[in-house]
Amino acid sequence: MTGYAAASADSPRGALTLELRSVNSRFLDLQFRIPDELRALEPMLRERIAARVTRGKVDCRLSFAEGTGGIAPQLDAEALARLRTLAAAAAKAFPDAAPLRVADVLRWPGVVAAGTDEEGLRGLATELSRRALEDLVAARTREGAKLAATIVEKVQAMRERVQTVGPLVPEALAAYQAKITERLTEALGSANEERIRAEITLFATKADVVEELDRLRTHLDEVQRVLQTGGAVGKRLDFLAQELNREANTLASKAASAAISDCALELKLLVEQIREQVQNLE
Repeated sequence: MTGYAAASADSPRGALTLELRSVNSRFLDLQFRIPDELRALEPMLRERIAARVTRGKVDCRLSFAEGTGGIAPQLDAEALARLRTLAAAAAKAFPDAAPLRVADVLRWPGVVAAGTDEEGLRGLATELSRRALEDLVAARTREGAKLAATIVEKVQAMRERVQTVGPLVPEALAAYQAKITERLTEALGSANEERIRAEITLFATKADVVEELDRLRTHLDEVQRVLQTGGAVGKRLDFLAQELNREANTLASKAASAAISDCALELKLLVEQIREQVQNLE
């Protein structure tokens, strides 16, 4: 399901902003866009998002805007010592190389410490993720309710088609049996009445779709039950849609009349529409 949420808050050093965007996907796919200085927060964010979202492609963006009243940056003594050691080794290997300038030192990764409270920043990011996830889940829930209503409409339409097919089966079987009896009698003669009856019985067994109709009704009942239960239903409904499609295909292959065949094709179309919507549900 799709959704968007954003949350921001101020810290002594600046403003922290978290954005969450989700689009449809059959599985959970998390993408993070986080500055290097905040990369340590990614495992926490990944864990919290995965706990609330089980399906969809989620894009998480964390950004930080420096303020003017924060703690002044400081030089990291350990990083400076490591850089000094490296510079000495490099000067020995390349005696003609120019020495490091102050600007080069300040640009070296890890030399300038942010001077911020990492624990405080983590706590702030945790709170932002809570707020953003609440908004994202609420947006996805609203969309899910609309998709569920659409699926229920398709289920009702399928029930009507199944209800239409039921009374057509005995009449279609009787008409087709009469036609086959006539053709077999002409081809085999009256001396083969026993074989004719055996062939008709075999046909009636193969063309009987009562079981398929019963299974269709059972699957439709289960779809509605799952929707009413709520929660993460996408994968369960995806399986049920496959089963509905299987029964509709069997009904089409065993159709004994054009009317039953038309209903089976309409059922297959409705199943495909349900499958498209199910892909968007968590």
